[in-house]
Amino acid sequence: MPAEGLTLAEDILRFWFEECKPWQWFRSDRDFDRSLSERFRPLAEAAQEQGLIDWEVSQTSSLALVLLLDQFSRQIWRDQARAFQGDLRAQRLSHLALDQHWLEHEPQKARRQFWLMPLLHAERLETVNKAIPLLERWVDISTADVARRNRDMLIKHGRYPWRDGALGR
Repeated sequence: MPAEGLTLAEDILRFWFEECKPWQWFRSDRDFDRSLSERFRPLAEAAQEQGLIDWEVSQTSSLALVLLLDQFSRQIWRDQARAFQGDLRAQRLSHLALDQHWLEHEPQKARRQFWLMPLLHAERLETVNKAIPLLERWVDISTADVARRNRDMLIKHGRYPWRDGALGR
């Protein structure tokens, strides 16, 4: 991976895990969304367009790519279908992190949480069911409980109803 890519990946991780407060990760805040978009939208667009392939080779850059595809996309394109465009690639990277043992070598719980977040966000019952014990093991019970609530929504509706407006369904 070129040094520039690693520097960008490290900037993403520093922004998310050091500059941001944890409450900013999940709260809807237009000012925060706008700031994140101004700073990272070009990288999120590149990730969604199957770019940044060379980022998939290391633990650091792959986690930054997961953030671009999953969390950043949800904030940059809030209430739009594009917010979910990177989900399948992010889920694939979550599985790669498991296969490469990156989770077990990651000492920070917050980073492990975001490695697994794409699995919690999946609209496939099988994927969310697999995420629950992983979240219990690598993150915490309360995050696993969010996955359980998501699982219940999938059982009841077959989808996440809160995405219906954005996805036009």
